[in-house]
This record gives sequence, C-alpha cells and structure tokens, in this order.
Amino acid sequence: MKAVRQSSRQVAFLDRDGTLLWEPPETQQIDSLDKLRILPGVIEGLLRLQRNGFELVMVSNQNGIGTPAFPKRDFEIPQREFLRQLKERGIVFKEIFICPHLPGKGCACRKPRTGLVSSFLKANAVDLSSSFVIGDRETDGEFAQKLGIRFIRMETNGRFPRFASLRRKTSETDISVFLNIDGSGRSEISTGIGFFDHMLDLLAKNSLINLTLQARGDLSVDEHHTVEDTALALGSALAEALGDKRGIERYGFLLPMDEALAEVALDLSGRPFLVFDGTFKREYVGEFPTELVAHFFQSFAQALKCSLHMTIRRGSNEHHKVEALFKGLGRSLRQAFRICPYERGIPSAKGSL
Repeated sequence: MKAVRQSSRQVAFLDRDGTLLWEPPETQQIDSLDKLRILPGVIEGLLRLQRNGFELVMVSNQNGIGTPAFPKRDFEIPQREFLRQLKERGIVFKEIFICPHLPGKGCACRKPRTGLVSSFLKANAVDLSSSFVIGDRETDGEFAQKLGIRFIRMETNGRFPRFASLRRKTSETDISVFLNIDGSGRSEISTGIGFFDHMLDLLAKNSLINLTLQARGDLSVDEHHTVEDTALALGSALAEALGDKRGIERYGFLLPMDEALAEVALDLSGRPFLVFDGTFKREYVGEFPTELVAHFFQSFAQALKCSLHMTIRRGSNEHHKVEALFKGLGRSLRQAFRICPYERGIPSAKGSL
C-alpha cells in the first residue's frame, strides 16, 4: 500500500540567518561575502522540500537595512550570491520577504507580526494544515502561531532539520505522521490503544524524535490493522526524513528495564530484516495484544528498510519487557540517526544505503 500524501498548495516559510545561513554571533548580520556560509543540511533539505511539492518562501528580519550601519548594498551582495548558489543546485524561492526595520519601530512587517506575508496569503490558496515555518527563534514560533501553521524549530547555526509528513490511508486505517528526527523527544500520539500510545511516546522520547501521530483504525474488529499500519507509516516517514542517509552513524545498539533486559541492534542498511527472540506469558498488556509486539517491529523494519535484531534476555513483568524493547529501539535509532563528524558521505562501501 503506497502512502497517500496530502495534496494541495503547500508552503515552507523559511527564516534566513541562523536557519539557512550561518549568523555571525557578534553582529548578527551577513554584510559581506566572507561571512556567507550555508548551514549543514540546507541544500539537501530544500531540494527535498521542492521534490515533495513545497513552495519555498523566505521571511526574514534584517535590522536596519539602508541605514549607515547596514547599507543596502552590504545586504544585497551576499544575498544575491546566496540565491545564485541555490539556483545552481535547482533551488528557487517562490517569494522573498524582508523586513528592513529596526526593532522598536513598531512596523507591521517585522516577525512575529504577519504583515510581510498577508498579501501573499490573500492572493494564494495556501493549505495551512500542511504548511509550516522553519526557524531558530521564539519569534519564528510566534509567527507560525499567528499564521495558524506548524513550527519546526532548529538550533541557531545548527543543522537544517530532517523531517517528514506522511498520511497512510486504507479501507481499514487512516494514519497521519509528522516527525522531526533532529528534535527533542516531544510527542503527541493517539492510536486508540492506550498502552500502544505509551510505547510510542517512549520510543519518541528515547530517540529524540519529535513525533505527532494520529491513527484511526477498525478497533471494533481488533487491534491488528491499527498496529501494523502505524508501524508501516512510522517507518516510511523515518525513511523519508533520513533521505540518502549521508553522514549518519548508521548503526545503533540494550536496555535494562528493572528486572527486564532487552537487547536491540539496528543497521540502517536499506535491507529490511527482523530477528526477534522473546516470549510473553500474558495475551494482553493493557489493550495491546502481546502477539503484535514482534509484528509491529517486523512492519517497522520493513518500512524503514533496516536490519533489526531484538532479544528479550530476561524479565518477569510483561509490561517491562515490552517497554524495554521500545526504549531500546528508541536509543538505537538515536545513535544510528546521529550525524557523524567524521563521515563525509554515505556510510557504505557500496555508496548507497
């Protein structure tokens, strides 16, 4: 079953300094070519957004353009070079909106105010439910809130976030996933199965993935379709966020949970495979059938295209055993997703994963 993505006009509103370009901490202004540095992951991230049908719109506060302290020419020269480098790689902004005013002037265009984009929004049918703002400041978050769209925050001068949005709909389930693998572990989960929600929350927290997931399934039949399709949607979204896996650690490795011990080994190999060794004495933990534990991980490995080995070494409490597996997977993903400072390309002798 192929994932069904949200259709309609989608816009990525992007901050500039500290998000796309390195922001000099001393001046907070890019006023010469020698200060122009594109941040890690920006080219790959913008290309992926365009491939997925997003229009790119830059929205930036630039303090005092045109004043003696920041002549207009000093802004325009590095800005033109930045746009030229992007165009060489096939990246084009639909619109660029710049507020040139100093803080405290009370203009309607300075973020978090929305004056810069109000005419654009009126003239264009933008799907606010699938659009978002990417930025590095609280004001970017407030700007997104005023627009009524999602905010993806990154560290100032950090790596451009790796994220994905996906919807998987069948006659049995309807699953929506939004995730950022460069997050902090925040999650909003709703599957209709309480214990399953708890496990996915723990997976997100331990992997440091920001995860929003909503699943509606035919629970009146049983839990099978909801669990299986959630695993497939989650794995597919993670695979999309990873892209070509350039620069990642690739491997992740064990987690004790009180008396329980689970061993989890992971390879983002591009080859789906699960080895699962564990048994459960109870049919259910909460409303979650224990027979679906291995099936969830099987479906997840299939969609993420990873090699996943999971063993329950010991344990007497079924809740703890399942929890150790989900936490262990989260920790393995955290390690495998991490960008390695020594890995310049794709971590495979084959040149692809």
